[in-house]
Amino acid sequence: MSAPRTARARARAELTVAIKDEARRQLTETGAHGLSLRAVARELGMVSSALYRYFPSRDELLTALIIDAYNALGAAAERAVAREIDACEQWRRGCHAVRDWARAHPHEYSLIYGSPIPGYRAPQDTIAPAGRAPAALVGALRTGWATGGLRPPPSTAHISDELREQAAVLVRLFAPEVPVPIVLRALIALTQLFGTISFELNGQFVGTVDPADEFFGHAVEEMMFFVGLR
Repeated sequence: MSAPRTARARARAELTVAIKDEARRQLTETGAHGLSLRAVARELGMVSSALYRYFPSRDELLTALIIDAYNALGAAAERAVAREIDACEQWRRGCHAVRDWARAHPHEYSLIYGSPIPGYRAPQDTIAPAGRAPAALVGALRTGWATGGLRPPPSTAHISDELREQAAVLVRLFAPEVPVPIVLRALIALTQLFGTISFELNGQFVGTVDPADEFFGHAVEEMMFFVGLR
């Protein structure tokens, strides 16, 4: 009795992959706002009612694509960081891995770090995958803190009580042993990282630092110093 169920499960898994692959292809043509279950079904030679048994709504398909993108980006960053034991090299390689993945998958990167999709609200299922890449990079700070290689320069900026409470949540989630001011610097650096990549992918560097390889490498080093890695 198990063989037929296994075959059906395998067929379902294969068709699920095909649906998501076609949806990703359509992202390159219409963007997330134009994604249509009917169009996906038509390209796969399916009736739309059959596709709804896999993804009952456009939002559920979008969520699957978003989770896949976050996980793929996170896995790339984790692999890069895991190859190194030095905190500075972890930071460098992790940042470059994020950029490399984004350049190889610009439409998926835009799906997770681009403009909000009208009418779509991300469910809780996306939160853990979204944290993988940042957690990998914060791992470099944890390595630096544990080995004495994390020494942030002094700051005169005041941290309000509200901001300190917000940062405490991040500390508990990502780096319980790292002081709040350093985690806040990490958040600033991560914002810089993803913003720089978004600028590059959207052509904002054309006429200035295009190609952006040297500028990106310089930004990575500056942000590494900013967070306190030595």
